[in-house]
Amino acid sequence: MSWYCEASQGHEWHQPYHDEVYGFPVSDDRVLFERLVLELNQAGLSWLTILRKTESFRQAYCNFDIETVAGFGDKERARLMADAGIIRNRLKIEAAIHNAQEVMRLQKAYGSFAAWLAHHHPRDLSSWVRLLRGHFRFMGPEIVNEFLMSIGYLEGAHAPWCSVYKRIAQLNPPWLVAKEARKDTRKDKSKD
Repeated sequence: MSWYCEASQGHEWHQPYHDEVYGFPVSDDRVLFERLVLELNQAGLSWLTILRKTESFRQAYCNFDIETVAGFGDKERARLMADAGIIRNRLKIEAAIHNAQEVMRLQKAYGSFAAWLAHHHPRDLSSWVRLLRGHFRFMGPEIVNEFLMSIGYLEGAHAPWCSVYKRIAQLNPPWLVAKEARKDTRKDKSKD
């Protein structure tokens, strides 16, 4: 991902996202849901489009309050379809509402969406894609990859030379914890 580390520098929208958001571990369910909705809306569009519309998405989706979005009915769907500040795609809107309902089911079963993700970590990307597609709508491999990198579950958001990489590493994101565990397992096996 070194191209993003380089390309984002000095950019009005990309640099703040790169420096303060992308790849940092997330445990707040509302923020996880926001990332899920933003990533699925990016499909077929540039990430810059989503960054520019993020505040409009927050307003349109009630600050990504999961319970509120899960209860959206026909009136809210019509409001979203008429909102020029967001991506007015019926399939993406329906996916966001369905996904909020699914997050609520996972919260009931696991205590939180974050706990559900942690329960299934670590896995490789193809396994994550199968898992997320089994629960959520609009979950292609690229969306899953970017969602998981953006919340610290998959490595690759930043190049190792990037100063943000070092800041994130100090927070022990899930991908780094899993990487260290694999190293410890290999060391233990080599002692046998």
